[in-house]
Amino acid sequence: MSFYSVGTCDIEYNYPFGWGELWGIADRTNYDLSKHMEHSKTSMEYLDPTTNEKYIPYCVEPAVGVERLFLMFFCEAYDEEEIGENDTRIVMHFTPALAPVKAAILPLSKQLSEKATELFAELAPEFTCDFDESGSIGKRYRRQDAIGTPFCITVDFETENDGCVTIRHRDSMEQERIPLTEVKEFISKAIKF
Repeated sequence: MSFYSVGTCDIEYNYPFGWGELWGIADRTNYDLSKHMEHSKTSMEYLDPTTNEKYIPYCVEPAVGVERLFLMFFCEAYDEEEIGENDTRIVMHFTPALAPVKAAILPLSKQLSEKATELFAELAPEFTCDFDESGSIGKRYRRQDAIGTPFCITVDFETENDGCVTIRHRDSMEQERIPLTEVKEFISKAIKF
């Protein structure tokens, strides 16, 4: 325990490598203000208007590093899921509101890039989106799973006929078709806390 503290406690987290401090809390009493008073020769006392008593305020110091919070955030989200007998899927299960990328627009074929680009242009001003047309659709899904994108929106050959796209949910891998006109509202609702 530090010399200036009469009591400290830690909020700990069980990281993959073991327990570690996430947040430290120290009861520094009036040590800091007393030292300021001593060296500045200026009173740091507070006069309580109700009791008319003077005292030197205590300080309770919470100390947290943003890097520890981010590490915890990533540790909570990271998962390796067995898919079938010979396949593993790496996925970051970020809460949709906290996911860095909210949606990925994936044309099933490069022939469908124009319609997919239009959808991307509509969504990008509202949400952080990715546009990916390289590789098979399965590989593109895996890339988005690994960065934690909660929704992949596939523009396919039926989109031109029915005005719908397929939305793939990251966590369940389930897919649903919805009208293009409802995609923005769908994402907006899905990423709210």
